[in-house]
Amino acid sequence: MIDSHAHLQFPAFNADRSETIARARDAGVEGIVVVGTDPETSESAVELASSYRLGAAVGLHPHGAVTLCSDVIDHIVELAQNDRVVAIGETGLDFYRNLSPANDQIKAFEAQLDVAEQLQLPVIIHCRQAQDELMTVLRRRAGRLRGVLHCFSGDETLARFAIESGLYISFAGQITYPRADALREVVRCIPIENILIETDSPYLPPQKYRGTGRRNEPAYMTETAAMVAELKGMSLTELDRVTTLNARTLFSLPSSPDTSPAE
Repeated sequence: MIDSHAHLQFPAFNADRSETIARARDAGVEGIVVVGTDPETSESAVELASSYRLGAAVGLHPHGAVTLCSDVIDHIVELAQNDRVVAIGETGLDFYRNLSPANDQIKAFEAQLDVAEQLQLPVIIHCRQAQDELMTVLRRRAGRLRGVLHCFSGDETLARFAIESGLYISFAGQITYPRADALREVVRCIPIENILIETDSPYLPPQKYRGTGRRNEPAYMTETAAMVAELKGMSLTELDRVTTLNARTLFSLPSSPDTSPAE
């Protein structure tokens, strides 16, 4: 399996980062994409990916879109030259928390889509309660982008739009939650060839691991994978094979990622 989206550089893992990565490998997670959310966490994502032979993504989360400036974009472009960087992101739109004004979010999103096109890298897209605006932005770039809607929480309309736009859809632990019937129905209705699996660690642990203050980690993605396999009516082995191939294809990952520390 490949965890297509985790924030292992965040402070939640400071005490046991190496052990967390080892547990992931023991659980069958052979690759992890470590995702940045601002210049600092993007830089630490690249450092971590270089140390542990992981993938990295560099970008500016919509929550921080108000900080966008030419220096931020230049820094993202500079970081993306590292051979461990496999995507731009996470970027996108979040009108649920609205920590940056909508116009600033759209501007930052567009700027990072420009970078992704320029560097011919896929883009990792965050979307929360901004479905119509997201589709408007992406329609203007039809056929020009590769990427994934990460931690998908939208409806079937958005899912089908993403697939028609050549994007993947990634599911995280919330599909295991008791009240996630609508999201599970989205999983059922879309092709397995368009699905990735992620943890979004340290957030959104699967139902089995939920609890006050409990942290998610890549080893737990087996729970999400098992739910997707059940919903698709396929074996876990086949589900792992297809979604791993999907992640390798999108992010141009090697066939046998090595998650051990670099010498």
